Amino acid sequence: MSERPLRGKVAVVTGSGRGIGRAIALELAGRGADICVNFLRKRSAAEATAAEAQARGSRVHLVKANVGELDEIELLIRETVEVLGGVDILVGNAASGVLKPAIEQDLKGWEWTMNINARSVLFAAKAAAPYMIEKGWGRIVTLTSLGSVRVMPEYSVVGVSKAAIEAITRYLAVELAPHGITVNAVSPGVVDTDALKFFPSREVILAEALRRSPVGRLVTPEDVAKVVAFLCSDDAAMICGQTIHVDGGYSVLA
Repeated sequence: MSERPLRGKVAVVTGSGRGIGRAIALELAGRGADICVNFLRKRSAAEATAAEAQARGSRVHLVKANVGELDEIELLIRETVEVLGGVDILVGNAASGVLKPAIEQDLKGWEWTMNINARSVLFAAKAAAPYMIEKGWGRIVTLTSLGSVRVMPEYSVVGVSKAAIEAITRYLAVELAPHGITVNAVSPGVVDTDALKFFPSREVILAEALRRSPVGRLVTPEDVAKVVAFLCSDDAAMICGQTIHVDGGYSVLA
């Protein structure tokens, strides 16, 4: 197999300045893809990701865009096409959310969380799909979590948004498969990124995840990135509409 099997492909990774998104962008760059690095707030972190992707031999374009806004999603895809020449791979990684019990949520928190996490996946796919259909090849990978099917502390509306992502993934998979486009989701276990710092029960979550892990360690961003990259390869052409758990066995325990 080629050492750079994604050479000539263009990948958009939402929320790729830091954390899991950064690891995905760098893994895809290492496999030959050109990368659109998307960020909202931390430009310096996104620039560092872009620089490292370039060091791995990729062409890179940096786009500041809030994927919770439809016009900015369209901007993200349009700029990628204009600068890098197309969109072959879309990774819906961007995530945010209001961490409160369900009965304490308000409309603003609901809309913020759903729009960034779930609505962005649907409309980014809608914007990118024509370019994939034209080539007869495409890969869309979404990022979800175990909170889509299990109740987790403070996770209420975020969990609902993750369940929506998995449903959107299945519908897109069936609709786009005839065009040579696969759509799948990756559900990581507990990953100690900056995002976890916003959880009031962070230390409890980390300790419990480590205690319950059959493999004896936490999941890393790089663990997740390697599975995403595999789903973007031709070797994964017959994986369609699935949610792949990357959690070291955490989710199979009673």
